[in-house]
This record gives sequence, structure tokens and C-alpha cells, in this order.
Amino acid sequence: MSVRSATPVIVGVGQYTDRFGSADYRQLSAVELAAQACLNAVEDTEKTQAVLASIDAIVTTRTFEDSTPARGQPFGKSNNFPRSIAARLGIKPRLAVWDKAGGDSPQRLVSEFCEQLSRGECSAVLIAGAENISTVRELLKAGGKADWAEQPEGDVQDRGMGLAGMMTQETLAHGLRGAPVSYALAENARRARLGLTREAYAAQIGELFAPFTAVAADNPYSAFKVAPLRAEALTSADERNEMIAEPYRRRLIAQDRVNQAAALVLTTVETARKLGVPEVNWVYLHGYADLTERPLMEREDLGDSPAAKLALKAALDAANVTVHELGHFDFYSCFPIAVSNAACDGLGLRSDDPRKLTVTGGLPYFGGPGNNYSMHAIATMVERLRKSPGQFGLVGANGGILSKYSVGIYSATPREWKSCDSSAIQAAIDAVPAPAFCHEPHGGARIETYTVAFERGERVRAIIVGRLLDSGRRFLANTFDADVPTLSAMLDEDPLGRDIQVVSTAKGNRFTFGSAHMAEIFPVRKPIFRTGYEYCTVKQDGHLLEVAINRPEASNSLTPMANEELAEIFDAYEADPNLWVAILYGAGGAAFCAGADLKYGASGKPVWLPKQGFGGLTHRQRDKPVIAAVNGFAMGGGLEICLACDIVVADETAKFALSEVKVGVIAGTGGLVRLPRQMPRKKAYELILTGRKFGARDAERWGIVNGVVPAGEAVCKAREIAAEILEASPTAVRLSMKAMQQADQWPVATEALANRDRAVIDELITSEDFFEGPSAFAQKRKPQWKNR
Repeated sequence: MSVRSATPVIVGVGQYTDRFGSADYRQLSAVELAAQACLNAVEDTEKTQAVLASIDAIVTTRTFEDSTPARGQPFGKSNNFPRSIAARLGIKPRLAVWDKAGGDSPQRLVSEFCEQLSRGECSAVLIAGAENISTVRELLKAGGKADWAEQPEGDVQDRGMGLAGMMTQETLAHGLRGAPVSYALAENARRARLGLTREAYAAQIGELFAPFTAVAADNPYSAFKVAPLRAEALTSADERNEMIAEPYRRRLIAQDRVNQAAALVLTTVETARKLGVPEVNWVYLHGYADLTERPLMEREDLGDSPAAKLALKAALDAANVTVHELGHFDFYSCFPIAVSNAACDGLGLRSDDPRKLTVTGGLPYFGGPGNNYSMHAIATMVERLRKSPGQFGLVGANGGILSKYSVGIYSATPREWKSCDSSAIQAAIDAVPAPAFCHEPHGGARIETYTVAFERGERVRAIIVGRLLDSGRRFLANTFDADVPTLSAMLDEDPLGRDIQVVSTAKGNRFTFGSAHMAEIFPVRKPIFRTGYEYCTVKQDGHLLEVAINRPEASNSLTPMANEELAEIFDAYEADPNLWVAILYGAGGAAFCAGADLKYGASGKPVWLPKQGFGGLTHRQRDKPVIAAVNGFAMGGGLEICLACDIVVADETAKFALSEVKVGVIAGTGGLVRLPRQMPRKKAYELILTGRKFGARDAERWGIVNGVVPAGEAVCKAREIAAEILEASPTAVRLSMKAMQQADQWPVATEALANRDRAVIDELITSEDFFEGPSAFAQKRKPQWKNR
């Protein structure tokens, strides 16, 4: 069949494995690995020099070390991965692209650049990727050294990490920080839908992956020496097959400790003929599709990815072939559900299909070189299809947490290029309504899906997705840190569908089996003062409470524990009817509060915020006044505390700033909301967006502070104001604050008056203070306030 000259074709494929411990182990960097795979791919065209000279675009997948901030490269790395590879090959392509993270990226890039080739935007494209995680770990283990830092010349289209949609504050807070636990939630949700026991489901996923081990054993590019394994060996416990996240044991998950690289050469029919590349090497992309699933917590069925199934159907329709006409498959296999969702649930294939569900052996057995795995699948698929020109092969590439799916249908049989548009399907996926979500659940609930996470073979926490019994809203929750009985029960008895009690805490949502156990492990704390505090000093003087943040050695910056302590103090203040006014200041004179303790935050220790917010104040709904006496620095969270207080007195040394943007974060505990409401809006934007410091006089001029006093006199002035407030009726003060807070909900004064809460007046006119005030005035005596 004759096709148009602009039809894109794959003309060269190359793979390379630098297997640790082998006789030819070379200890290569990721750049060197990728360059070797590229050279192999170019040589595969049989026209090495001509093809190298024709390449005008080099495109690479993203290594793990460049995919997430949590990873690092102790031996240095290239700051321009594609250009470093090009330099090794002695070429200077016009275009260099460094793709975003995602296991779908190899197939998506093939589809994208076949499109560009068909439009004449490129003449020859080299696509590559690599991982050398095994070498890095072995060097670290042996105390070895290497210098892989590079800064090659040339521009690059860096598409970034591509983390959007992969994580949320909610998922991170509840331990969904790695792929195993997230996929385990999806896996158990699928088991729930199928109605299978743990034992039956384990047998099913073992049978799914056992054939993969045999394929990997025959693959010369496998990262490990693999022998075919029976299903039971994949799912049963032994010293090398410990539990990672229930139901996953080590042999069921992707193994990223590899040194592997793969590359592809793409061009057009016209260019391939000019270069003299033999037509027996040509393989065509007959159909493709790229779709994105809803974020994990927005899926109605957590054990399903409709996007993957729709992508498979769309690609097959575009290629005009059926699943029965396919001779080869490779389904991305980081975890069993990535295969079962696409191959079994989507295409109706059986795990023992004689065509096999992988051409490489899969990520757990062939090796899991991160985002670049499916490059190996495409390369291997091309090699197979060259030997069987009439057959078709399917590559399904998965990214994220069943989040992105790219499909390619390949054949050595020529076909006119057909551009595929998945936008209508994507719009339909995006339009599916998400289940209602609850961030702070409380009460009775039922487990929708779950996993138990392990570290070094020891169980550490349970993670559940639940539904509230009263509303059906979905939530995430963990076991309490010290709740061994609940953690044990999660493993002793199948928890799917079991009823639980859930509560929202400062560290996240927590659950137990039964309300009695919840009351035992999470008793309601009485809001009373302690005899002593670690991070604060507390003084009561009649109806006045004085609180000092007492961390002068750290500029009174706050750790999570210090925030909890302040929250406890102000809980007790609000609950004590004999305390009517509070003053907050910083010990030592040099700082009021320098915000969050960044050194603590960088230490890797757990970070959380009490429900009442930073300093125990920024998220608190209060009925009693708090006066901030600002001495020295009030930076970041320190200023947010000031903004949450009712009255602020500053001494002339005070310095303020919402400096969060300068350290890559935002003023998310009230600063972004309160500052534009308490001063001229445009000036507030300027201060927030620059992180600029400003002094006490400016703060007074803009209305952020009530007054400025000489250095060291802020607390004295605060006491004077507190004394004036204490002369007034505490009932009237408290209800005035309540009424003003309610009025803030309405932008127009007449609306606020029309919608005022009449219960405030009802409480006032039934109080003793309401009668005491006029009586004392008439009798020309000082009122005796009762606050009741």
C-alpha cells in the first residue's frame, strides 16, 4: 500500500540495560544511559550518520529525580537533560523538549510528534529516557563517588514536573504520599465491587502477574535476573516478599531500582526514503488516544478508571481494528489494577490470554524505569511487529494514580496517517459529577476502601476512604498513631463495608471501630489551664489574661506543638467566665512572633496546625477580645495572628510582613483574607505579592494597628486598653463582638441590619449586666458586672 509522503513512521528503536553485577556493568549516569539507547536506536535504522544529521528535535521523558521535589541526585545531574544527550551524540537539534512526569508520557509523546511530523513541523525526532536508580543506590551503599552535574548549552522546552492533580493537601495529610498506598486504595475498591474475599482476590492478582514473570525471564533487557514464578509465589509471604501496602507484597509492585534506557527514532515516509532506511524497519501508528481521569477522590468508583477504557476504545476505533485482531499487548503494570482495569475490565481479556498482556515482562519483573517504561514497551513492540507485518500491537501507558492513559495501536502494515482527537471524550469525563466530599467528618461512617501501610515489614497506619452514614459524603481518615487494636482489626478481619466512628483532629481525620473505643482513645479535652506550659507563659490578673510566646531563642516562631499549646490556652480563656480580656505578646523584646519555625519544618518532622489555626487564633471564632502587643518582628504567621486579634498595639521597633511568597508558600492561615479587608486593598496586594516588610508607623497609617508607642511599652499600652475594656460590661462586650462578626457576612450595612441575629439582643436583655448598668448609672456608683 502506498501512503502519503508526510505519513509518520518509527524507523529505529534502541534499548540498553546497565545491569549491576554483570560482567559489562558500566556504572553510567542517566544521561549516558539514554545516550547509549539513542545510539542503539539510530544504528537500528541502518543509516546511522545520515539519520543523526537529520534529527531536528530531541524529546525526553522525565527522570524520577526531576519528577518530584522529594527525590534528589546526590551525585549531581544535568540541568537540561535533552541537550546533554544531544551533546553526547554530537548533534544540535533545533528543538529540545523535556516532558513532564507521567508513565503515559512515552506513548503521548509518540502521538504528539507523529502529529508534528505529519504537519511538516519536524523532519526527524529522537525520543528517549532513562533511569540509573540502581547505580545511585549502589554507589551510596558503597560510599562511592561520581560527578554527573552538567550544564549544556542550548534552550529547552521544560514542561515541568506535572504534579497538578496528583496530590492535594487532603491526600498528603492522610499519608497518600507514595504510589503503593494510593493504588492499594483503588485495588481494594475494585475488590469490593467484585465482591471477592481477600484470599480470592490475592489469587486473582497472582494469576494476572505470573505470566509477566515468564516474559521478563526471556527479555535480554530485563533489569534483573528473573525466573518464571507461580502465582502463589507472588502473593505469599517470605523474607523477600514483605507486605508494602495491603494487598500488595513486594513482588506485585513496580521495581524502580534499575539502570535502563530506551529510545525511538521517528520520521516521515518521505524522509525515511531519502535517508535510505529500509522499509522493513518501518512501523506505523495506526490509532491513538490520550485521556485524563478525574482526581482520585473525585471518582464515583475508586476502583475504576473509565478514562483508560475510553482511551482503549477510541484508539481501536481510530485504527479500525478489534481487540481480537491484535497480536500483541503491553499494558502498563506498575500495580495489578493498572492492568486489570484496562485489559480485563476494559477489553475483556483474561490473564491467561495466549497473546500475553506484556511484551517486556512488566514493571515489577522486567523493571520499572519510571516515566520511561512504556518507551521500552514501544521499542519491543516495534521489534515484534517487524517480524509479523500483518499483525497489530497495542501499548497502553498509564500515568499517575490511574490518572492519565495513552494508547497506541501499531503495525508494520502501512496506513495513511489519521489525526485523532479525544477532546469530546475528555469533555464528557470532565463533566461527570464528583461525589460530595467532607474535609472534617464526624460521627458514624462506613469504610468504602482501605489499605494498611507497612514500613520495613511493620504495619504503621491504616488509610481509609469512608462515607458518612447521615449524608453519604466521602472522606479520608487514618488510625490514631497509638491505636494498635484498630490497626490489628484492619488486618484480622476484612474491613470493607464495616461501620466506624470518625473524628476530625488537628493532625487529620481519625477513625475507630465503635464509639466506646473512640471515647477511650480520643477523650474530649476539658478547656482548662495547666499549671505550666513549655512554649508560653500565662498570667491571670483578675479578669485579665496575659499570654507570652516564650521562644525568644527562635524569635518566638511557632512549632506545631507551640501552636497546640496556644490553642489550648485560648480554649481555656474562652471557656472561663471570669476572664474577660486577653493580651498576647512575645517574650524577650526582639520579636512578637516570626511566624512558623522553618527549621522545624525543614527537619522532616510532622507538621500540622490546630483546628483553631496559627497561634491558636487565626481560625478561631471568638466572643472575647484579644489584644496583641507587638514588640519587634511580626512576620508571616506572626502578622496573621495580629490580623486575627481585635486590637493591636505596636512599639516603634515593630516590623511586619507577610513574607510567605519569598519562601515559596502563601499566607494561608488568614493573611490573604484579612489583610485586604483591614487596609487599602491595592496596598495589601502589593505587600502580599512582594512579601515586603513595613514598619509600625505604616501599619498604623493603614489601620492594621491601633497605635504606636515607644520601644518596650507595647505591653503597658495594651494593659491600659484592657483596663478600659474591663470597665465595660463583659456581656455587652462579648455580644458586641458577636454582632460585629455576624455583620461581616453582609457587604451592605442595611443587609446586615435586616439579617441580624435577634438571639444576640435576646441574650443581652435577659442578662444581669443589662439591668446592672442602668441601675449603677442611676445610683451614681461603679457597676458590679457579673457576666451572666
